[in-house]
Amino acid sequence: MVGGLPRPFWALWGGTLVNRLGTMVVPFTGVYLTQSRGLSLAAAGLVMGVYGAGSLLSQLLAGVLTDRIGRRATLSGGMVATAACMLALGYSSTLPAILAAMFAIGLVIDVYRPASNALVADLVSPAERPRAYGLLFWGINLGYAVGMTAGGRLAELGFVWLFWIDAVSCLVFAALVWRAVPETRPEAKESAGGFGVVLRDRVMVGFTLVVLGHALVYAQTMTMLPVAMTEVVKLSPGQFGLAMALNGVLIVLVQPLVSAWLGRRDAARTFATGVAVMGLGFAMTAFVTSTLGLAATIAVWTAGEIVVAGVPGAVVASLAPAHLRGRYSGLFGFAWSLAAVLAPLLGGPLLELDPKALWFTMGGVGAVSALGMLALGPAIRRR
Repeated sequence: MVGGLPRPFWALWGGTLVNRLGTMVVPFTGVYLTQSRGLSLAAAGLVMGVYGAGSLLSQLLAGVLTDRIGRRATLSGGMVATAACMLALGYSSTLPAILAAMFAIGLVIDVYRPASNALVADLVSPAERPRAYGLLFWGINLGYAVGMTAGGRLAELGFVWLFWIDAVSCLVFAALVWRAVPETRPEAKESAGGFGVVLRDRVMVGFTLVVLGHALVYAQTMTMLPVAMTEVVKLSPGQFGLAMALNGVLIVLVQPLVSAWLGRRDAARTFATGVAVMGLGFAMTAFVTSTLGLAATIAVWTAGEIVVAGVPGAVVASLAPAHLRGRYSGLFGFAWSLAAVLAPLLGGPLLELDPKALWFTMGGVGAVSALGMLALGPAIRRR
């Protein structure tokens, strides 16, 4: 045990960090498609839509595989498949080939998530799970911040570097898990049931709806927030990037310091508090007129993000029977994939109507999600 957590967890954490350090393709996909492959904005949008369709199926498929063939096999297999699909996209030159590769990437790139969540639930004691999930969240953000910085520089040398580094990082993750993490799936005789069981669990379905609300708010950081700040507030991309860097800095510096303390708090109240604070931060965006003002709102919703970090995984682990942890985690992941699709569909028209309408709506969604979590609190505590 290292710091109260088992060694296989740290192997999983290390693999996750390496993988996120190499996550360079998806953030720069739009630039790659338009600049390197010469696609129109409409064609690039079609490609990204196909990616979203793949991601919607991904989590449900991965949940089934996690419970049927095992956590380790699903995670490692998903990473190997992702590496192959990354290279296929990197060397695709026609629109049909690019569409096929992007759909495949959407399908496999996050297959690891339900398997990873189930592994943590299997390996870590209930008392330590919030801290464990929080540490994974921290590692993902640390790796992503460094990967984004390096990816921007490497893209200037040639996009093919991004595809190879991303692919290699996936293979390293797969090998590390295969060698250092034991299979924890319950015996097949215990694995009766399917998604019907999950969908009949009213507490889990309620929690998934709460998570969907939370994810809809957070997804605006990648969809409408950049558009609103550059097109409406008239910040430059550099100013926007500088303000957004505060999010990563705060998470890397603060989250490890408070993770253990937050893990000892009541899960439902902690989650509700974090989501409410995030909603407040996004509502404050309605009044942003400068880089400093944007940074202030980012500091607020990042504080909420830090509070929430380790809670959802721990809640899913507490609700799920051991033999269905993959499917429960898959439904949880599906809420995030659905939010990524719905966020621009909801946010775009609201932003066009009035920026304040968008940000006050997001604040309202955060408040409703927080109230929903408080309502679920007694049922979650009983479980």
